[in-house]
Amino acid sequence: MSRRRNSEPLKPTARAPLSLRLWPRSLTFRVIAFSTVWAIVTLVVIFTLITTLYRQASERGFDSLLSAHLFNLIGSIGISDSGALTGAPDLGDLRFSEPNSGWYWSVEPASEGVHGDLHSSSMTTTIPSPSVADVPFNASFQRSYAAEGIDGEQLEVFESEFVLDSKNRAARFRVMGNQSELEQEIATFQRRLLTYLSLFGIGMIAINAIAILLGLQPLRRVRNALAMVREGTAQRLDGRFPAEIEPLANETNALIENNRRIVERSRTQVGNLAHSLKTPLAVLLNEGRALGGAKGQLIAEQAASMQKQVEHYLQRARVAAQRDSVVYRTPVTPLVQRMVRVLQKLNPQTNLSLSLPATEIVFAGEREDLEELLGNLLENAMKWAKSSVLVSVVPSTGKDDPASLFEISIEDDGPGIPEDKARDALKRGRRLDETKPGTGLGLAIVADLVNEYGGVLALERSGMGGLKAVVRLRSLQ
Repeated sequence: MSRRRNSEPLKPTARAPLSLRLWPRSLTFRVIAFSTVWAIVTLVVIFTLITTLYRQASERGFDSLLSAHLFNLIGSIGISDSGALTGAPDLGDLRFSEPNSGWYWSVEPASEGVHGDLHSSSMTTTIPSPSVADVPFNASFQRSYAAEGIDGEQLEVFESEFVLDSKNRAARFRVMGNQSELEQEIATFQRRLLTYLSLFGIGMIAINAIAILLGLQPLRRVRNALAMVREGTAQRLDGRFPAEIEPLANETNALIENNRRIVERSRTQVGNLAHSLKTPLAVLLNEGRALGGAKGQLIAEQAASMQKQVEHYLQRARVAAQRDSVVYRTPVTPLVQRMVRVLQKLNPQTNLSLSLPATEIVFAGEREDLEELLGNLLENAMKWAKSSVLVSVVPSTGKDDPASLFEISIEDDGPGIPEDKARDALKRGRRLDETKPGTGLGLAIVADLVNEYGGVLALERSGMGGLKAVVRLRSLQ
């Protein structure tokens, strides 16, 4: 017979919107990620700002140096009576004497009556200059422009025309600086700054992560305390919490206490109802038996049925009252072993086998509920078995939370239940075979209990030939 579910499956939790599911749920991850992104953005802005300011300062210093060299060159050059340019400038920089260094100066005639030209020893060939139409002089007869050096380096040229004597004889002065060196210096500074800021950023992110982890430590304490309450090892959240978390802990303790009061009040009401109905039903039952005859038998049977129904619904009310409150702890292995021993003594003619897991399983519910569930299933199996019943308890492999489920299966070698009659067997008061004694409430009570605890009950064909009842319930980790 194929597998068939006969009660509501475990309900999956509501799925969040896609945008929220794509974002990690960890608060620690979110805070660290945000602080990391903010640190990176901040460091990038700082890097850009510092390098921009450094470039501006370097370029201003470079231009000031070239301007100073230009005025020094102008002051070092004269003109003879014959119009020849004279002078031996010393600009105080050895780069002007190194061949093809990228640092050059030159003096050329700019008017009639002036001849000859002078240039630095580093300048081994003429470097052309643009026409005045392309790069005009300013009001001070100065101009600056970029040019290509002898070895292909980029040059910055400062140029000025200056009158040398009273005869208005003028010369053109040029000082050239290696712009490529400036760019290399700026690039070197950027690499060093990037290295230092990267190290600083890594350290800052690590310190932020440690601070965040330490700051969120109280939340982990709250989580652990809640887990202890859920597992039944504690009754409330104990300990001192930070001022921001203490109201949450107080409200949680108030909620736990309120749930406990609700459970106790429900149990009291259930007990009062059972007590108030017990005497009238007992009177009806006794009167029916005393009356005798067909009418007396009918009254007694109906009164007995009412007692069963009342007990059944009182049980459901008790389970529903405690289901959403603080979780109870019930070790499964000793309870199953005890019930199997009792049923084996009551049915010595049936071979009752038991298979248990190596690890302890704790049922997230009350002991009485698990006892009633197992008792009904075992009684049903012993009633219909020919000679053998097998009981096994194993951790389950559920889809949503595999580690928090366990499975109990009870199978026999009896006639079993046809697939089309399986649902009828779970209906209250329905008996598929009237030749066997019973009220028809056993499997219905099991189905209700399993449903109240959010579990799964399945009736399948056993490998032994009879019925296999499989119950899957939640456990505490």
